Amino acid sequence: MAEGFKIEQNHGKSRVRVTRVWRSVAGSGDLIVEWNVGVSLFSDCLPAYVSADNSAIVATDSMKNTVYAKAKECTEVMSMETFAVLLGRHFTSYYPQVTAAVIHIVEKPWERVAVDGQPHSHGFKLGSEKHTTEVRVEKCGTLSVTSGIEGLALLKTTQSGFEGFVRDHFTLLPETRERMVATKVTAAWRYPFAHVSDIPAKPFCFTQRYLDVKKVLADTFFGSPLEGVYSPSVQNTLYLMAKAVLNRFPDIASVKLRMPNLHFLPVNLSSKDNPNMVKFADDVYMPTDEPHGTIEATVSRAMSRM
Repeated sequence: MAEGFKIEQNHGKSRVRVTRVWRSVAGSGDLIVEWNVGVSLFSDCLPAYVSADNSAIVATDSMKNTVYAKAKECTEVMSMETFAVLLGRHFTSYYPQVTAAVIHIVEKPWERVAVDGQPHSHGFKLGSEKHTTEVRVEKCGTLSVTSGIEGLALLKTTQSGFEGFVRDHFTLLPETRERMVATKVTAAWRYPFAHVSDIPAKPFCFTQRYLDVKKVLADTFFGSPLEGVYSPSVQNTLYLMAKAVLNRFPDIASVKLRMPNLHFLPVNLSSKDNPNMVKFADDVYMPTDEPHGTIEATVSRAMSRM
């Protein structure tokens, strides 16, 4: 409280881009990661706001430099979740006035290339979907770790429909049991670690868990290779995807999915010479994502929090 006002504040550094290369990793050659790091510090620097006293402010330039310095210290291959925990623990222990740190990282998807079927020792290409994490570390050691995916684009050319929805005088959409379905998944899942001491002594492979979750999400969306699986709605498919992740990984406490419904509209044409509508036979479509439906839900275990 200051001068009768309540102030809630934090400050940080955004879009700190750092690339780390580990040379000659056993059995695979060089390994590269490119991270876009955001740092937010919660600290006792109220005098900076109310009396122009900057003596307790950690400069955002110092935060940026810390990211590069800590990346240099990581001589062993490290996941970005582990790096985020490392940064959070540093800021909350090194600066007495800092009570909590939130670290947000987005990883650029560099993927190793193969030449003539053989993985290249130092060649990479840019992929599509991105791995994300947000970690909060408090001075007392309290911890929350959330990982996620941005931009996981999935599409089926059949085995989807939408029927039985509310109809009123605003409804023009016809019911169907045959349509294309496409989405670009944003996912976030929370780990059960509540304190820095809860992270296993043996390094927990967050990166492998990210790859495994991504595979479960995609496999559930598509179904078996030949028969597939029918989707009666994006809502139902979303739930089945989240449930599959929770059933497969007991170390994940909750899953949040956001799945916009990206449309492929059958093309129909008419002309002056042929005023009757010419309907294409389920083979020519107009892709559009504006406007689009947005379906979002969080699925948690009992007694879990997202």
